[in-house]
Amino acid sequence: MPPPSQPPAAPSPEDEAFVHEVVRVYRRYAAEIVERFRFCPYAERCRAEGGTREIVCLDVTPDLERSLALVRSAADDRRVEIGLLIFPNATLTRLELSRFVEQLRRAHQNEPGGLVMAMEAFHPDASADLDSADRHVPFVRRTPDPTIQLVRHEVLLQVRRAGDHGTAFFDPSRMSLDALLAAPAPVPLHTQIARANLETTKEHGVAAIEEIYADIRRDRDQSYARVRGEVALTTRGPSPHAGKL
Repeated sequence: MPPPSQPPAAPSPEDEAFVHEVVRVYRRYAAEIVERFRFCPYAERCRAEGGTREIVCLDVTPDLERSLALVRSAADDRRVEIGLLIFPNATLTRLELSRFVEQLRRAHQNEPGGLVMAMEAFHPDASADLDSADRHVPFVRRTPDPTIQLVRHEVLLQVRRAGDHGTAFFDPSRMSLDALLAAPAPVPLHTQIARANLETTKEHGVAAIEEIYADIRRDRDQSYARVRGEVALTTRGPSPHAGKL
């Protein structure tokens, strides 16, 4: 049997300031993009009730076993409804992150208890494609850093039931065959959300949303560089040439 995976070590004191900035920048995206434009129907409620957790992983290349341990920890904590596994040092492309999420999902599903947390890939590289609701989704999920969103399946079921309007109040036995065939099929909630988000972007304009994204990205780059510079100076000490001409 393979040895049980171990969770990653806690951040060193030198990393704590950086992790703080990663979480702060992510929360700007959550507040100024997701909640402001209501791109997610339960994000604000979950945050306000304390069910959201940001989990920063400092791996340059995401490791399956370490990531799985973080997913397992979030799944075991019943207080966590939404987890955000954030990789600020990773250089994965959007496609590479999606492939990694598929691997992580399969590994989580094969654990005892099965698939507790649903997973989706969020990535900073995505243009605003307004040709269809599905093609628009990556633009909405343009987090400051590569991120894996974890959502407890129980929460998704509750949201779907709450959004399942108009499908539980008719009696098929009272309808003719022609009427049943003509009746529109219920639209899945994720499709409803994707369509609403596309309309929201069209209403506010891509340029207005892009401006917010760009400001968050500038904040990210500047704050990460500042903190890393401070950590390097603290770790190595001042340059022997500092203050000399």
